[in-house]
Amino acid sequence: MKPGKTGLDRIISAGGYSLQGLKSAYRNEAAFRQECWLVLVLLPVALIWDVGLVPRLLLVGSLVLVLVVELLNSAVEAVVDKASPEYHELAGRAKDMGSAAVLLTLLLMVLTWLLVLVDYLF
Repeated sequence: MKPGKTGLDRIISAGGYSLQGLKSAYRNEAAFRQECWLVLVLLPVALIWDVGLVPRLLLVGSLVLVLVVELLNSAVEAVVDKASPEYHELAGRAKDMGSAAVLLTLLLMVLTWLLVLVDYLF
């Protein structure tokens, strides 16, 4: 077992690393910035809209999921770029699959918002 921080110190350090990751993604990833702005616009709508607890959770969850998948995609891209700076078919596939995951998550978010809207209106 590797010696290191334990207990509350480890949790505080982990939180700091997470904040660094969020800052780095915002600073270096245009797609993450755009999605953050989308969340900034839609989150108040989801919290104010009187749709009930479960639909509200679906709306907010779909927004958070987009950010999570974008962070994972950015992490994959960073590792691939570090491991294989020149083009390689497998590196390209890894990046394309990460991008596809983001696309599917965005489509899920749009579908979730549309279904909640349709249910609310009708």
